[in-house]
Amino acid sequence: MAELPLREKQAPVKLFDGSLKHRQDVHAAVLEVSVGPRDLQQCADAIMRLRAEYLFGNGRQDEIAFHFTNGFKAEWRRWRQGERIRVQGHTCAWSAGGRVDGSHTELLRFLDVVFTYAGTQSLARELVAAHHAPIEAGDVFIQGGSPGHAVMVVDVAHDDQGRTWFMLAQSYMPAQDIHILKVPGRSDGSPWFLQHTAGELRTPEWTFAWEDRKRFP
Repeated sequence: MAELPLREKQAPVKLFDGSLKHRQDVHAAVLEVSVGPRDLQQCADAIMRLRAEYLFGNGRQDEIAFHFTNGFKAEWRRWRQGERIRVQGHTCAWSAGGRVDGSHTELLRFLDVVFTYAGTQSLARELVAAHHAPIEAGDVFIQGGSPGHAVMVVDVAHDDQGRTWFMLAQSYMPAQDIHILKVPGRSDGSPWFLQHTAGELRTPEWTFAWEDRKRFP
């Protein structure tokens, strides 16, 4: 992962409408990433946002593509060349007539469409299993469903005992600032989770199996 800008220390997590998230005890930091004015950038959407920002910032724009829940593939490559997505019922199709625009502002418009028609179910199908591989930044713990949930690994460290520690970022419902999670039960507010091979991964608002770890292909 690239470096992620953070808001000031002790910044609160806000919802898309500017109000405060009802729980302010789950985060160690807030990312300086826009959430938008609509209830769109929820958990899986935040994962896609961070993935798109990483690819956009590293000159890999043609790799920005996500599947809708119905299986339709939304590609930023086509969108920025002027094509747009028409949705009629459960059917999607590309159509000409849009403006050619590869700006970051236009990327956010594209992602709003993705967020509208994709979610944890589609993202879970898109990712590949990674629980047998060493954990890496960019990995995703995900449970597809209605609702499901997803969190992203944003940093990894190893100690002198050979143990692996990692940080997690999430959005949630309703759409809210992407934030770094605290480890439940730690009085010091640490954001460093310890990787285990048994048991469960408990986060402040969701519990995952270790086998729920996936990554983008």
